[in-house]
Amino acid sequence: MIQVTHLSKSYGDLTVLKDISLQVAKGDVISIIGPSGTGKSTFLRCLNLLERPSGGSIIVDGIDLMDKKSDLPKIRQRMNMVFQSFNLFSHLTVLENLTLGPIKLRGIHKQEAQQKALEILKLVGLAEKAHHFPDELSGGQKQRVAIARCLAMEPEIILFDEPTSALDPTMVSEVLAVIRRLAKDGMTMLIVTHEMDFARDVSSRVLYMDEGLIYEEGTPQQIFENPQKEKTRAFINRIRSLNYRIESSDYDLYAINAEIENFCERQILPRKSRHNLLLLVEELLLVHRPLLPETPLDLAIAYSEKKESLMVALEYQGTTGNLLDKDRLTDELGLNIINHLAQGVDYQRTGDINRLTVTLKPS
Repeated sequence: MIQVTHLSKSYGDLTVLKDISLQVAKGDVISIIGPSGTGKSTFLRCLNLLERPSGGSIIVDGIDLMDKKSDLPKIRQRMNMVFQSFNLFSHLTVLENLTLGPIKLRGIHKQEAQQKALEILKLVGLAEKAHHFPDELSGGQKQRVAIARCLAMEPEIILFDEPTSALDPTMVSEVLAVIRRLAKDGMTMLIVTHEMDFARDVSSRVLYMDEGLIYEEGTPQQIFENPQKEKTRAFINRIRSLNYRIESSDYDLYAINAEIENFCERQILPRKSRHNLLLLVEELLLVHRPLLPETPLDLAIAYSEKKESLMVALEYQGTTGNLLDKDRLTDELGLNIINHLAQGVDYQRTGDINRLTVTLKPS
């Protein structure tokens, strides 16, 4: 249905989208996830030319949207959009909001448009609100009306731009339930969302966008359970990290501890977790101190909000290998402390880079 090739969008010197290519087949439900400010909403707005792309092409069922001869109003009827801010006409009733487009743009008789609108309102659970005004509705009800208004135009494709971001948590589920119903009925949809569980459940494909690119795409199972790229893993697991390079055997442990304390405070970690983390880092640095200053140590601390887990990683060059190997470690007390604090220890060597990762036991 949709073929996007080398799409780009810039505002002056600011490039928001870089070389986006995507194929969308009939019945696809594609969730678009990623950090804020990475071009997700701009990408949707470019698809139906609410924003004019700077380059590339968009073909919808053989029609080139970039061709100035294309009938954009007609294309937008086929590829309608639901916004995060509802965009309802406050001076019109719910029923009038639904019938305005079909009457004015599609030339449908008023009575037929009203009958169709009432059927759609039943579908989204709001038939009893037909004669109410938008200001009399909750946020969740307004968004369901916005979806119903979109459906009244009988689109073949619906674009959802963060449809739940303006809602209270209690109202999110009622909107997502309607979108799930549409997915079950075979509607082709592209959905920008921060609702990860929803994206996992409803999608046929998931796109992770970062820095204006489709950084990774795949099935929900692949993206949420086995992402292949580091940024995707960090986003899915909501990983926060602290990185510190140590280049001298006379390193300032007080300064390192202060950085770790600040990091733990920002993540609102329990006091016991902070204490254990500080002790683990101190012992790991003592074990690896003999390597300095011949090779620097790169210390990384990562906290996964989703898994509620803390990891400490040390990277260093050379042929030294794993210094926590029992046969090589002379500091038996240090090893016992590390083993007591660690839930798991993993050592890997890639080329001449050694990486030791220690996962802290839950507090």
